[in-house]
Amino acid sequence: MRLHPRRVLPEGNLVVCMAKKSDKKDPQGPATIQNRKARHDYEIFDTYEAGLVLVGSEVKSCYLGRVNLTDAYCRILNSEVWLISADIEPYAHSSVYTPERRRDRKLLMHRKEITLLDRKAQEKGLSIIPLKVYFKNGRVKVEIGLGRGKKMYDKRDAIQERETKRELERARSGKF
Repeated sequence: MRLHPRRVLPEGNLVVCMAKKSDKKDPQGPATIQNRKARHDYEIFDTYEAGLVLVGSEVKSCYLGRVNLTDAYCRILNSEVWLISADIEPYAHSSVYTPERRRDRKLLMHRKEITLLDRKAQEKGLSIIPLKVYFKNGRVKVEIGLGRGKKMYDKRDAIQERETKRELERARSGKF
């Protein structure tokens, strides 16, 4: 244990300094939940941020990272954006009311963004896919992307590109 040097007060009294504060970091915040399959299955052109309307203890489940976006998608109905079939596990310590796991949830966006998103999705035949769920300033946000589904040969090309890039990096670094 390392002590700090003693300090002498003007009256001649000796005072020993307190030990250093520990270097422990603050507890980590909520994890970002990514939809990895979306980037693999879709070619994403634009991304948007939207707020997510949750009820009851769903926020605590999101905070713990108990969200699954694998089969989820977004749809615009009556000029409102809806997140469909996103799976949020019920919170274990919740009270009597627990909402359904795969219910439709409303997304909050500006009216101009919704109309622009709707127009692009209808014109070009694109899909709206949730990419990730995260917390921002204590609120749950969803990043949605406007993308077109990849064909099987596009997926193979992407995998082959990744592999060649890895091999080049290994060759450059000298590790085999």
